[in-house]
Amino acid sequence: MTDEEILSEFRASAALLEGHFVLSSGRHSAQYLQCARVLMNAERAGQLARALVQKIPREIRNQIEVVVSPAMGGLIIGHEMGRCLGVDALFLERPEGTFHLRRGFRLDPGQKVLMVEDVVTTGLSSREAIEAVKAEGGQVIAEASLVDRSNGSADLGVPFFPLIEIAVPSYAEDDIPPELAAIPVTKPGSRKG
Repeated sequence: MTDEEILSEFRASAALLEGHFVLSSGRHSAQYLQCARVLMNAERAGQLARALVQKIPREIRNQIEVVVSPAMGGLIIGHEMGRCLGVDALFLERPEGTFHLRRGFRLDPGQKVLMVEDVVTTGLSSREAIEAVKAEGGQVIAEASLVDRSNGSADLGVPFFPLIEIAVPSYAEDDIPPELAAIPVTKPGSRKG
């Protein structure tokens, strides 16, 4: 899929929102990608997952033993990536603020993991999820996401393969432009703040 085809899928599902948003990272933005909307159609989700799998080099793809995603955002695309790769897809939860596996999920010692997210902005959630996988005994060998909106600055400590890079400015709480500050704030992400 080309970048324009991917963006077309986001637009067609009303997944590219405009306003004043507080992202899961705590940063503010005039645009928000509601990946759950683009993934609500199973056929579209599968198509995007297949395109994302193709972004991962074959030598890494061949090592993947399991997909792990942080809930909620990465859950659907992680499941679809597991389907495409022919491996199980698990998810991490953080009901008390720290990611860990629940629901009887477990990793074998040294099991090779592909971390899958919907959107990476600062990489904080990804790094926390990667640490949780290590604590559970797994080894994250790469991360894939639908969208990289970090402008290439997210350092995840593992190879990173986004389907598309979207340069949308985001701002720290003390650096919000006046025109954005004048718009009521919405916090659509899943992380409590």
